[in-house]
Amino acid sequence: MWFLDSGCSKHMTGNRDLFVDLTLKKLGYVNYGDNNKGKILGIGNVGSNSTMFIKNVLYVEGLKYNLLSISQLSDKGFNVSFNSEQCMISDKNESFKLIGKRENNMYLLSLHSVAVSNTCLVCNENDSWLWHRRIAHINMHHLSKLLKYDLISGLPSNLKFEKDRLCEACVKGKQTKSSFKPIKQVATSRPLELLHMDLFGPARTKSLGGNHYCLVIVDDYSRFTWTLFIAKKSQALRVFKILSQRIQNEKETKIISIRSDHGGEFENHDFEKFCEESGIHHNFSAPRTPQQNGVAERKNRSLQELARTMLDDSKIAKHFWADAVSTACYVMNRVLIRPILKKTPYELYKGRKPNISHLHVFGCKCYILNTKDNLDKFDSKSDSGLFLGYSLTSKAFRIYNQRTQTVEESVHVLFDETNSSLEEKKFEQISADFDGDDEKDEPVQNPSEEAIQGSEPPSELPKEWRELKNHPVDKILGDISKGVTNKK
Repeated sequence: MWFLDSGCSKHMTGNRDLFVDLTLKKLGYVNYGDNNKGKILGIGNVGSNSTMFIKNVLYVEGLKYNLLSISQLSDKGFNVSFNSEQCMISDKNESFKLIGKRENNMYLLSLHSVAVSNTCLVCNENDSWLWHRRIAHINMHHLSKLLKYDLISGLPSNLKFEKDRLCEACVKGKQTKSSFKPIKQVATSRPLELLHMDLFGPARTKSLGGNHYCLVIVDDYSRFTWTLFIAKKSQALRVFKILSQRIQNEKETKIISIRSDHGGEFENHDFEKFCEESGIHHNFSAPRTPQQNGVAERKNRSLQELARTMLDDSKIAKHFWADAVSTACYVMNRVLIRPILKKTPYELYKGRKPNISHLHVFGCKCYILNTKDNLDKFDSKSDSGLFLGYSLTSKAFRIYNQRTQTVEESVHVLFDETNSSLEEKKFEQISADFDGDDEKDEPVQNPSEEAIQGSEPPSELPKEWRELKNHPVDKILGDISKGVTNKK
């Protein structure tokens, strides 16, 4: 029921279900008779069918009654008259009439009891839809501009094109995906209130630890990130349980909710059971809409791009991709700036500013002090290695020892961060400039086929990680000249 109110400046209601279409936006406040205020949450059209509706109705928070503004009806050209039993709303020609009843000294109107009419409470029907169809379904806003600036002739001047109303043919022919505007406010108030999760992989090259996937978890408030490497998707729940218990103990608070896509590693019975037992609300992005999980998706892209760049710069094998991703995550937590809050993720999560004086070039040559072996008096005290990143469990560096072909953690490390590959190329170019005349007369010898087949694979990786193109002859069982035989 709608109350006819002469003291109401705008049509308004607090019932969102009454709206045929509603645009949510902040439009200020409504002042009540007792000087209290109601917040305006949006504006839209209310009605019972496509031809009987009230336009430009305010959606007011907490309003318990539906109010029709008599002044707004009068401004639209309607006559409103009252007597002791009822009120009547009609147009100037009285071709349209709407009757309300008086109850308890108030005049009420029910839209559901009104028969279908060709006129609405806001504007008279005209030929605007006909012209919209004639002009190839051009959008209403554009047609309004044509009328406003008088750019064409032959179009009736009394038409009113309503851009908010839907045309079914236009929807079916021109509908596009909804836009995702950037959020300009922080949705959470503390760390671990919301965690964004996503998984990338499989990587074609197995990491040193035998992993093909990486689980990326991002804290919504601080944007602090964790990377967990797994061999199979089914291991995602196990590593998340370990991490969630650790960070909850560290911050002495609970994880409230997590957000992920509908991947099978997240949407399964075991994951759902764990969330129910832990009191964690698990919400998902809409199907085929990765934008709703954009925080984790963008972090995945950044981690992969930085890791790819560092691997290319250092010229080391792709088997070290997990170390590159871990190092990229370590650095990003300390140097990125959280939008709006203007602080680094490390400071927002840890409560103190990060120190980056210990950072070094990924993949650079380094020397690790040999403190494990029983060395002779004239043995080398150091081993050459490659810098792989930073330990997450102790204050140490992760080094790949080229002599033992193992990854070690140590603080007794000296770094050579010069770009040796570029210096070697420059030296070779200078040598070629001086010796070029003598070399021009010498024919270029192509390596023999036997030399290519007998060449050894690069020694920067352990033997079990190297892959040969052809199966070794000494590994073939039986006489190779007999060919393939089948058992009878």
